[in-house]
Amino acid sequence: MSLNDPQWGKKGGGNNQGPPDLDELWRNFNQKLNGLFGKRGGGGGGSSAQPPSMRQIGGGLSILIVLVLALWLASGFYTVDAKQRGVVFTFGKYSELTSPGLRWRLPYPFQTQEIVNLSSVRTVEVGYRNNVQTKVPKESIMLTGDENIIDIQFAVQYTVKEPLDYLFNNKRPDETVLQVAESAFREVVGASKMDFVLYEGREQVATEAQKLIQSILDRYQTGIAISNVTMQNAQPPEQVQASFDDAVKAKQDLERQKNEGQAYFNDVVPRAQGAASRLTEEAQGYRQSVLANAEGEASRFKQVRAAYDKAPQVTRERMYIETVQQMLSSTSKILLDAKGSGNLLYLPLDKIMQMSAGALPDSDHPTKQSLVEPTPNPDAATRSRDALRDRQRETRP
Repeated sequence: MSLNDPQWGKKGGGNNQGPPDLDELWRNFNQKLNGLFGKRGGGGGGSSAQPPSMRQIGGGLSILIVLVLALWLASGFYTVDAKQRGVVFTFGKYSELTSPGLRWRLPYPFQTQEIVNLSSVRTVEVGYRNNVQTKVPKESIMLTGDENIIDIQFAVQYTVKEPLDYLFNNKRPDETVLQVAESAFREVVGASKMDFVLYEGREQVATEAQKLIQSILDRYQTGIAISNVTMQNAQPPEQVQASFDDAVKAKQDLERQKNEGQAYFNDVVPRAQGAASRLTEEAQGYRQSVLANAEGEASRFKQVRAAYDKAPQVTRERMYIETVQQMLSSTSKILLDAKGSGNLLYLPLDKIMQMSAGALPDSDHPTKQSLVEPTPNPDAATRSRDALRDRQRETRP
């Protein structure tokens, strides 16, 4: 028989191999319920139903009680996730702590359970609500150690580490954390200076406050673990904000001038130190040179003295010759042969030196010495004698 056949699933034709008719099963079930509660049956003819017997009533109540009891017992099942813990109460008193998984307890009112999430991060805002612009002055205004007033907003994040302490020792956990955080921050800020809290010490203040908050909560046995403390904003009160900005600008100018002075110092001082070191080294070198020359002269004198003691005459002549040689080597010289023809030279010596210097290149003699040797010239000799006679005549009276 095909599934599309409208006769599929119905009795008839002597063929009982098909599945039972669902409509017929539902009608039979309704007839039994009606029979239990004394309602009219499904037959025709308009005849009224017979009143149910006590046995039928008792059977129906038993079934109903069993169903209600099954539902009541099933209400004791509950599920605990991996990041949660279940706490079971027996008549309102703690009974046990259950681990993750499918658990069962006695149904209400004998036992109840409460699920505590250990991984959920809860946040408490101190000094503001939802936005730093929405300030709460009675929480944010604090007094610093240098008697200044500061406005601070910060947030505290925490988790649950001990479910039993969290449930039994805390009536309002968020309010407890808020009050403890405010008290801890006031203590830390009250021991610090205003500039330290506003600028370089913000992270340190938050760290110290977190340690202090955790210490107080552990002392109260709240079962709470502080995971993070974040300082959202720290500034002077709005009433003195303009004056504080002026003070900050003046301090920044001071720091800038100090940095410029330090840069000038770093530029000038190393150069001065380098120049001083150079002069010191030059003086040291000159000192060593003078000492070496003096020692050399002294050594040479000692050697000459030893040679003089051995041969005084030879040493004196040698010293004389060396002295004359040293003196003549640094002067210009003109050598004349006085034993020659006896001619007189009328040219100035400086002209003769210039002529000899032009005739001899500088490379021929390093000291530019000039050697002039007159050559015999009859005409020149005659002119010289005539000139001498004329001069003698003029000098006679």
